[in-house]
Amino acid sequence: KKTIYILDGDNIRHGLCSDLGFRPTDRQENIRRIGEVCNLFTDAGTIVLAAFVSPYKEDRDKVRLLLGKNGERKNFIEIHVQASVSTCEERDPKGLYKRARAGEILNFTGISAPFEAPENPEVVLKSGEKSVEDCVSQLVTYLKDGGYLSSPESK
Repeated sequence: KKTIYILDGDNIRHGLCSDLGFRPTDRQENIRRIGEVCNLFTDAGTIVLAAFVSPYKEDRDKVRLLLGKNGERKNFIEIHVQASVSTCEERDPKGLYKRARAGEILNFTGISAPFEAPENPEVVLKSGEKSVEDCVSQLVTYLKDGGYLSSPESK
């Protein structure tokens, strides 16, 4: 049995990263801190699903290097949840895109700040085209096929 923990903007930005804004340097520090937290969890044998907008390739690469590998198994799997800005706006329960378009939120990814799409993510979930269930199934299949969801002795 595997323990899985989900880190997202709400449980990180309201605590550990509450001192950060959305300027590029703040985003860089936010992702660095998240990487360090993920490193602690993976050291304890926990699978971490880190659900964050990480707009800069350089920051993702640094976390990839930090987490490295555990034997032959990667500790960092880049999952690109691919969706257009319009799809993100349609799904925005907090109204953040609307506020960003009105100029109330500065440096908002996809509106007033860039997003560098991953060049070679391990998994691409085309969430603008597929259902949530299909995307979950694709991710679970990847994790099972990679041995992440089975104990080491059963592989």
